[in-house]
Amino acid sequence: MKRIVYHGIQDLRLEETEIPVPSYGEVVIKNFVTLTCGTDAKMYMRGYRYDPPHLIGHEAAGVVHAIGEGVTKFKIGDRVVAHNTAPCHKCYYCKKGQHSMCEDLPSNLGSYAEYQLIPKNIVEENMFQMPDDMEYKQAALMEPLACAVYGTSQVPIELGDTVVVNGCGPIGLMFIRLCYLRGARVIACDMMDNRLEKARKLGAIETVKVSEDIDQVEEVRKLTEDERGVDIAIEAAGVPAVWNMAFDMVRPGGTVLCFGGTKKDTTVTFDCTRLHYEQITVKGVFHTTPIHVKAAFELLKMRAIEASDFVENEYPIEQTEQAILEHAKGEVIKNCIVY
Repeated sequence: MKRIVYHGIQDLRLEETEIPVPSYGEVVIKNFVTLTCGTDAKMYMRGYRYDPPHLIGHEAAGVVHAIGEGVTKFKIGDRVVAHNTAPCHKCYYCKKGQHSMCEDLPSNLGSYAEYQLIPKNIVEENMFQMPDDMEYKQAALMEPLACAVYGTSQVPIELGDTVVVNGCGPIGLMFIRLCYLRGARVIACDMMDNRLEKARKLGAIETVKVSEDIDQVEEVRKLTEDERGVDIAIEAAGVPAVWNMAFDMVRPGGTVLCFGGTKKDTTVTFDCTRLHYEQITVKGVFHTTPIHVKAAFELLKMRAIEASDFVENEYPIEQTEQAILEHAKGEVIKNCIVY
């Protein structure tokens, strides 16, 4: 089988290896599609926390190729999608119900491959059979959508609230759609016209084109009643300066949701007087939980999110590097590898 292996910054290699054989409780999926992701792009451009070489990719869908002993939920030929993690349910954080902070939560990378081994814990909890009418691209959006679903669950969005989403990449666009579906008035901020156009299609009522010539905070506040600021500010860009701006956009009593990941040891500075006297909540959020993975899959079945709004170009596995590079440059929302 063919697979992509990460060997370092801007060094992806197509390699041949044996098709994996499942052990007890495991499943091997024959991938039909793999989607590019912001994490893949960051890894390609600036490195990752794991030392290379290692596998890459975690958004895919396909059919069951082989099952290990003890697997009863799935059979060979089933059309399936698997999340890339599942919590242990044994550690301190799992017992506290904070499954996204599980102490034993390795990421099952390796979806840029013709075949992929799915571990027992994921098979049992975070792998789903696709309806007959669901496209593989649609199902493969489950992992990023689960992160956005979890993120929106962590902030008190009410009908009629004004929400600003800073950064209209794949996750930002999903935040926009989810906030719109919850009845919020959404403002979208981004530097790229194509992404702002997509934001409007997915539910943004107002957009702010980010440039050096404008005061982004002021422009957002102008779009709120009495310029008091938004009820909720979501940071989905992973840029420290935008974390600070999101704080300045929010009204007294509002909430800032910090989703976009930054480089290690990055720091930001907030106005402690505002934080204290204006009772602003700053909430960090990471990854997702099984409840929100299931919710994301249900939303995809309902077509609340459409693959056609996110997935643009198709490439064979031999052109994975080009697909990821286009994503990293912001030329597309997502690309797709087909097998």
